[in-house]
Amino acid sequence: MNKLACLTLILYFTFSFVNAQTEKRYKISTVFGSIIIELYPEKAPGTVANFLKYVSSGAYENSSFFRVCTPENESQRDIKIQVIQGGNVTEEQLLPPIPIETTRTTGILHEHGTISMARLGPDSAQSSFFICLGDQPELDYGGKRNPDGQGFAAFGKVVEGIDVVKQIQGLENKEQYLLEPVLIQEIRLLKQIH
Repeated sequence: MNKLACLTLILYFTFSFVNAQTEKRYKISTVFGSIIIELYPEKAPGTVANFLKYVSSGAYENSSFFRVCTPENESQRDIKIQVIQGGNVTEEQLLPPIPIETTRTTGILHEHGTISMARLGPDSAQSSFFICLGDQPELDYGGKRNPDGQGFAAFGKVVEGIDVVKQIQGLENKEQYLLEPVLIQEIRLLKQIH
């Protein structure tokens, strides 16, 4: 075997090993079904670590998807988005806010199915997260949805269950808040990607 072929094989197995160690899938269980997400700790390490602290502490159990942005309830906004938001935990379960890992840094754009952290000001994300329906470039770095232009910290994507996300988005809401929030029963590790 020549040196190039040998090097190629070594790089392939190294890359596969690294990915197997880093990309993981988690299942978000709801009464409407499961949403399977894949996380990218190699691209957004701080954001993924924060999310997983809430997962491992059980804080997300019995939290909910509580807010939806739809074409109808966004009609008066200049910059419109479509997302569902969840992960509201009790005050006692909140961890300190984390620094934002922008899409300029991570390369994870707010495309259809992307999962990202909700926030108000810079470096203010805690437990709340959202899932995009359709591409949402105004949530990326330089986008206009947030006045500071930093965008939001994307850290993974939905790989199965986008129909559940759409179903939640379609529920009755008042001023974007669901009249009956959708219970998040649990979020747990599903499997490691090989």
